[in-house]
Amino acid sequence: MASVLYRLGRFSFRRRGRVLAVWLLLLALLSGAAAAFMGPTTDNFSIPGTESQRALDSLRVQFPQAGGVTGTIVLAAPEGRELDKAAVAAVVREAGGVPGVIAAIDPFTAGSVTPDGRYALVQVQFDTPADEVSAAQRTAYEQVGASARGLRAEHGGEIMKAGGEIGSTEALGVLVAAVVLLITFGSLVAAGMTLLNALIGVAAGMAGLFALSGVLELTGTAPILALMLGLAVGIDYSLFITFRYRQYLAEGMEAEEAAGRAIGTAGSAVVFAGATVVIALAGLAVVGIPFLSVMGLAAAGTITLAVLVALTLLPAMLGFAGARVLPRGQRGGRMPGHGREGFGYGWGRFVTRLRVPILLAGVVGLGALALPAQDMRLALPDAGTAASGSAAREAHDLISEGFGPGFNGRLIAVVSGDDAEATGTAAEQAARLIESTDGVLHVSPPQPNQQGTTVLMTVIPKAGPTDAATEEAVRSIRERVAGVRGADIALTGATAIGIDVSAKLAEAMPVYLLLVVGLSILLLMLVFRSVLVPLKAALGFLLTVGATFGITVAIFQQGHLADLFGVDVPGPLVSFLPILLIGILFGLAMDYEVFLVSRMREDFVHGDSPQQATVNGLGHNARVVTDAAGIMAAVFGGFVFMDDPIIKSIGFALAVGVLVDAFVVRLTLVPAAMSLLGRAAWWLPRPIDRVLPNLDIEGESLRGNEADRQRDDSRNAVKV
Repeated sequence: MASVLYRLGRFSFRRRGRVLAVWLLLLALLSGAAAAFMGPTTDNFSIPGTESQRALDSLRVQFPQAGGVTGTIVLAAPEGRELDKAAVAAVVREAGGVPGVIAAIDPFTAGSVTPDGRYALVQVQFDTPADEVSAAQRTAYEQVGASARGLRAEHGGEIMKAGGEIGSTEALGVLVAAVVLLITFGSLVAAGMTLLNALIGVAAGMAGLFALSGVLELTGTAPILALMLGLAVGIDYSLFITFRYRQYLAEGMEAEEAAGRAIGTAGSAVVFAGATVVIALAGLAVVGIPFLSVMGLAAAGTITLAVLVALTLLPAMLGFAGARVLPRGQRGGRMPGHGREGFGYGWGRFVTRLRVPILLAGVVGLGALALPAQDMRLALPDAGTAASGSAAREAHDLISEGFGPGFNGRLIAVVSGDDAEATGTAAEQAARLIESTDGVLHVSPPQPNQQGTTVLMTVIPKAGPTDAATEEAVRSIRERVAGVRGADIALTGATAIGIDVSAKLAEAMPVYLLLVVGLSILLLMLVFRSVLVPLKAALGFLLTVGATFGITVAIFQQGHLADLFGVDVPGPLVSFLPILLIGILFGLAMDYEVFLVSRMREDFVHGDSPQQATVNGLGHNARVVTDAAGIMAAVFGGFVFMDDPIIKSIGFALAVGVLVDAFVVRLTLVPAAMSLLGRAAWWLPRPIDRVLPNLDIEGESLRGNEADRQRDDSRNAVKV
């Protein structure tokens, strides 16, 4: 691998103009395709095959007038007064005139008015699903009741769900990354080139993703996740390669040779690290959840482009930059202080000297941080977690104030059969069973379709949509109505779908974790030709994941330090966060593992003692790993300031996971464990050794053939 990448790096360096032109042309083509074919994003987090989704799909066929998206307009009179019926009727008529609305129900007719007459709910039924409602329709809906006097109107319901938007808050992470790069390199050219290289890669990835959005159903979270990961790994991969390039320049290599060697060595590690992230993210498709598969594949595609940019465009840009990648005072000679020991050597000696107490303290400490994860609850976010002051949040809070939290989590019981009489009888029996279930506040009268073969009933739980009591009520209802004969009975609606999605994801998480850990062991066995190193890496990864889950649960679910991170309503974690976090952190953890341990192996193979090889690995690579982790955490952390609760929690968890893995696990526990294992760390049974291919991550083939290449270069120079 190293030899192929070495030649690619030298080619890109020599043909830098052509390489840059190809990437700019590709970016222009992808941008044009995005502008021409970009489609809308959706908030459809359903899973085909679940009870709630089957019922919803059946409704669209058997009861089409109930298959579209719904809206809820909550009306409130000033304190101490009752709603004016004429004003409410005017709002109902206005809602009925919104394009796409097939029904707006008067609350006085439906009985959805509070006993004191101060609050009322206007149910609005659209004729299309949420992802087919236009922006103009949504705007018209939000303006209903704006001119009404003497009452307050807030707009909620399924129609108000909207995906996260890419805004300015994430630019803060990029700014911090730029500052760290400038401090790391001491050169504005090197920092700017590294950042620009990453931005071109992520721009190409995002353009390609939006170009495909016309034919793929993208959730609103997918593009933001792709942007988040593309930026972070793009900057990190460019940093790794540029850092190695500067090291080779400091050793006196010619610029072209240094570029080839940097791509051949650091680039090999980038390929492996990128491949692990891509495989882990693409592996989300194995879980069988469509929206999660799309999210994973979207992010994997962006990361693939980031790797290609780092391997081809970066050496071309290094060719344009020349010696300006070095600080002004260091151009034209060796870097001052080259060969001196830095902080990494001192830290390595400290860790290897106190390896046993450090291992114990690290494992116990991370285990303690993981304890809150035992209480982790999963759910899809509802309007109660929306940004404070948003329309959906205002409607949610006003409904809770007037009617109680259960009215925000209404369920729909669907009774369907072949015979109208049998279906009606089954519906009446089901209504009695549901109404007597613990946790149920009210069940509406059965509403049949024209044929009488499908009957709907609205079920109001006592607790909110993400409350554990509502989840228990749904489970109890399903158990109780399972014995009703004559028709099929199913629960659906946004709340039921959220509960089913969460249950399915919780089921899939152990399987996916086992898949990821098993994959990490096999891949690291290929790279390091060892049995114990991969096992140690996998255990370290599990410690990282456990501590990250624990910290995230403590803040976002239990509410500790919630105000500090803008979490105004603590609640369950978003359903797909754990499984997504496992996939992403796996790749990033292996990234740092490769950069640190590959140098340890190289020095051990060349005759150093296990302890000295461990110290050397930290001494050479500790700085680049700390800088890379700081940059990645800054990029992820920038997304914590977004209002979208999904993106906020994902950004926070990834930032914490990167910091824990880089500084606690890879820079502390890994060298302590390697020092404790000694020579046994590199043991590999002979039968396995004969079967495994040599990937040559650290470029041993480049060392062996260096003299031959120098002779070839001399002959070429003479011919010219």
